[in-house]
Amino acid sequence: MQSAVFFDFAKRNVKIHWVRSLLAVLGIIIGVVTISSMGILGNSLVLSISDSLSTVGDTVIVSPHTGSGVRMGGTTSDSISERDVEQIRRAVAPDVTIPVYSGGSRMKVGTEDTAGVIYGLKPDDIPILLDLKEGSYIRGASGAMAGERFAEENNLKIGSRITIADKGSLRIVGILKERGMGFDINPDYGIVVEDKWFEQAYDPAGYDLVIVKVKDLGTIAAVKEAIEKKLNRRDTIVDVIDTKAILETILDAFGRITTFTTAIGGISLIVAGVSILNIMMMSVTERIREIGIMRSIGTQRKEVMKMFLFEAFILGLIGSSIGGLLSFIGGYAVSIVMLESTQYLFVPSSLVYILYGMAFGIGTSMLSGFYPAWKASELNPIEALRHD
Repeated sequence: MQSAVFFDFAKRNVKIHWVRSLLAVLGIIIGVVTISSMGILGNSLVLSISDSLSTVGDTVIVSPHTGSGVRMGGTTSDSISERDVEQIRRAVAPDVTIPVYSGGSRMKVGTEDTAGVIYGLKPDDIPILLDLKEGSYIRGASGAMAGERFAEENNLKIGSRITIADKGSLRIVGILKERGMGFDINPDYGIVVEDKWFEQAYDPAGYDLVIVKVKDLGTIAAVKEAIEKKLNRRDTIVDVIDTKAILETILDAFGRITTFTTAIGGISLIVAGVSILNIMMMSVTERIREIGIMRSIGTQRKEVMKMFLFEAFILGLIGSSIGGLLSFIGGYAVSIVMLESTQYLFVPSSLVYILYGMAFGIGTSMLSGFYPAWKASELNPIEALRHD
């Protein structure tokens, strides 16, 4: 007999017992939707974090070994000297070395008091490190650039003036693009001034941070090692952080979380698989006499087995297809709720989780149907015909 005939038999049995078939399909749908939606959410989260940190993935950060953090109105008690900066610059050439002053202060915008971080940078280094949203970059000691979030919170515009406590006022000449989370500096909630102004205002003993922008990511480990050898020959003077390694660690951690949440979704499919196994075993028990008749007219064991596997395949295909469609809707919903954006939903690395979920659903159905199919094929024809 042809496979098409046994496939028709399988479809007939699914239709006859439509209630229990529906319950089995429902279990597959829930499992596929859970796996796919969790996978899409996890991958979208990884991509979102990756994009937020990508601007510092090519960075080596050098900080004083015993730095005690930022003081309001000044710099850290331990700092990196100009001589140290020059040694770093020679060690990493031709990569770019950017020394940074940082501090915090009370400020006043109009009549409103506020506070924020202040970064002092050389004018030529600012375009390398930060992107401009509107206005222009600093070209004089009387100007400042505001981070996008800081500007929004304090209603700062181009031309606005901001007064630094006891240090005079500055005119806002530019608004920086939001930079997001980073390991080096975060100007989103502060201002950037020229290094000369910072030196005159606070008379710092040295720089609080040195940022090295590495042109070739393949050399980032060598750059880090060169700085270590140059400055930490005898004692540990500076701490050198490779942000690429930190970025990879963070992404790996989120990747593991994605795998874990997807595995939790797989439990739903295992439950659905048990349901299909139970349904298929019931089907075999109810159709023992039918199987006996088929075997007595020459149907082979493999053909009987094929018929029941077709039945399991149909249940899995229907459930996985519906689940795949609902997974896209579910992925869209969780992206809106958790990330407030769907920009990562339509990328291949997210959509592939729908295919994973569907494949897992069909595979689970086939595995669950294998034992009942084998049991049906092994029935003795004579004993099956005697069964009531």
